[in-house]
Amino acid sequence: MQVVTYSSFRKNLKSALDQVTEDGELVIINRSENKNVVLLSLNEYNSILETLHLLSTENNRDRLLKAVERSKKNLYESHDLIGD
Repeated sequence: MQVVTYSSFRKNLKSALDQVTEDGELVIINRSENKNVVLLSLNEYNSILETLHLLSTENNRDRLLKAVERSKKNLYESHDLIGD
């Protein structure tokens, strides 16, 4: 995560945007009156929204957490994919 002033961000806009999109870097832009902004890539934003959606209901959250625990304990089955 990088924290920059608004002036610095404006001067280095392309570089900052490249860092965000190519390196997955988060940039916090400090502005006056504590009106700060977080800049993140669309991919990262969509990933956050998807995670929030998957965890939005108690039943789904419990199923996902149990599946992660089973995976950590190698308690899963492997299957071949059905071909075309």
